[in-house]
Amino acid sequence: MEIVVKSFEELTNQELYEILTLRSDVFLIEQNSLYRDCDGKDNLARHMIAAAEGTVIGCLRLLPAGVSYDTPSFGRFALRKEWRGKGIAKKMLDLAIRELQREWQARAITISAQAYLKEFYGSFGFKAVSEEYVEDGIPHLHMRCDL
Repeated sequence: MEIVVKSFEELTNQELYEILTLRSDVFLIEQNSLYRDCDGKDNLARHMIAAAEGTVIGCLRLLPAGVSYDTPSFGRFALRKEWRGKGIAKKMLDLAIRELQREWQARAITISAQAYLKEFYGSFGFKAVSEEYVEDGIPHLHMRCDL
């Protein structure tokens, strides 16, 4: 397995297609969440891709401050079901935090997290900074990590 980070312009057509397919498979089909995936932020993001066996198995997008929050952030974090439980998400999140610090000198990171992942993100220092709210039919929390 390999993890890389690329700007939107550096993504190949195939990589972009596989990212959008993975996000659709996880969020729209698996989680039955109807939302607009193409929200105008992908072209402003750096994209983390986990690949194995010649295909994208995980992705997330990293965003600078001012796009979603007043701090750098990440979102659209997806991992193929058959690759979960193998420590890949933890490795990706650790790398994402380091990349946000390197690329945008993040001193804090703010995210919109699905509520069931509160403990997972909490293990990386994220704390809930909002009450639970429903977004796209799924309970979420705003969470923040001060670095």
